[in-house]
Amino acid sequence: MYPKRLIVDEVRQMGIAITPLDVNESDSVYRVEEKGAAIRIALSTISKISDGEIRSIIAGRPYIDLADFVHRSGSSAPVTESAVLTGGFDRLHSDVNRRDLLLHLSDLQRSPHKAISGAQMNLAFTPPTLITSGLPDMNSAEIVRHEVERLGIDISRHLIEFYSDFLNSIAAVRSSQLLEARSGSSVLVAGIKVAMQTPPVRSGKRVIFLTLDDGYGCSDSAFFSDAQASYASTLYSSSLLLVRGITRRTGARGISINATGAWDLRAAYESWRTKESTLAI
Repeated sequence: MYPKRLIVDEVRQMGIAITPLDVNESDSVYRVEEKGAAIRIALSTISKISDGEIRSIIAGRPYIDLADFVHRSGSSAPVTESAVLTGGFDRLHSDVNRRDLLLHLSDLQRSPHKAISGAQMNLAFTPPTLITSGLPDMNSAEIVRHEVERLGIDISRHLIEFYSDFLNSIAAVRSSQLLEARSGSSVLVAGIKVAMQTPPVRSGKRVIFLTLDDGYGCSDSAFFSDAQASYASTLYSSSLLLVRGITRRTGARGISINATGAWDLRAAYESWRTKESTLAI
């Protein structure tokens, strides 16, 4: 199956906007909006949401606020929390931030109001008041982290963007620039691991094939037995990778990398940042 992250990357490269998750606007599937100029993220993107929850959310529309959603949508607490953390209620609550909404959700879950249904709500408990906590809003890195963890895609920004200064400093090559490299060139590439396979080969020696997405396309690397001893554990344990290797042309529009090393990108970035800070001092 074609990873949804790659679909989002292609949409970005085509100049089509990606409109965020919205409990009143998102459908069960991705939907084209604004006469083809934008694509709305689907409810089905939320991790662990069930088909029944999707149907129930859509049937209960429109919702006037988070309390109304918690009361009527039939959504589980984890799914509602994911919607809060990925912007599903931003349009309904433009006067508070996502941290405030998360605290409000916790209050709603503990409130007796949650157990009251139908018209009884008007005669029973009123929901807790939503107030501004004074906590700072989430920064862009936190927003993207929640998108990746709870939706499986980075909507607002590509995750690799946060490492751009480091990657530029070590002359890492974008996937879209690989075709410009000569065969036999030594290169560094980085990206999000979107596929890793170890298919059987005639020689009987295992080869690990790795595909990384950097927001500009994908790079393909092959780790043969001599490289696996030192780097296999990193390949299996890390989702963000930095790979060193030698290019190999496979045709006019084809190029692969014979990998000679791999590192966790986060760890490599932190090491570089620490050294930069030390030099600055």
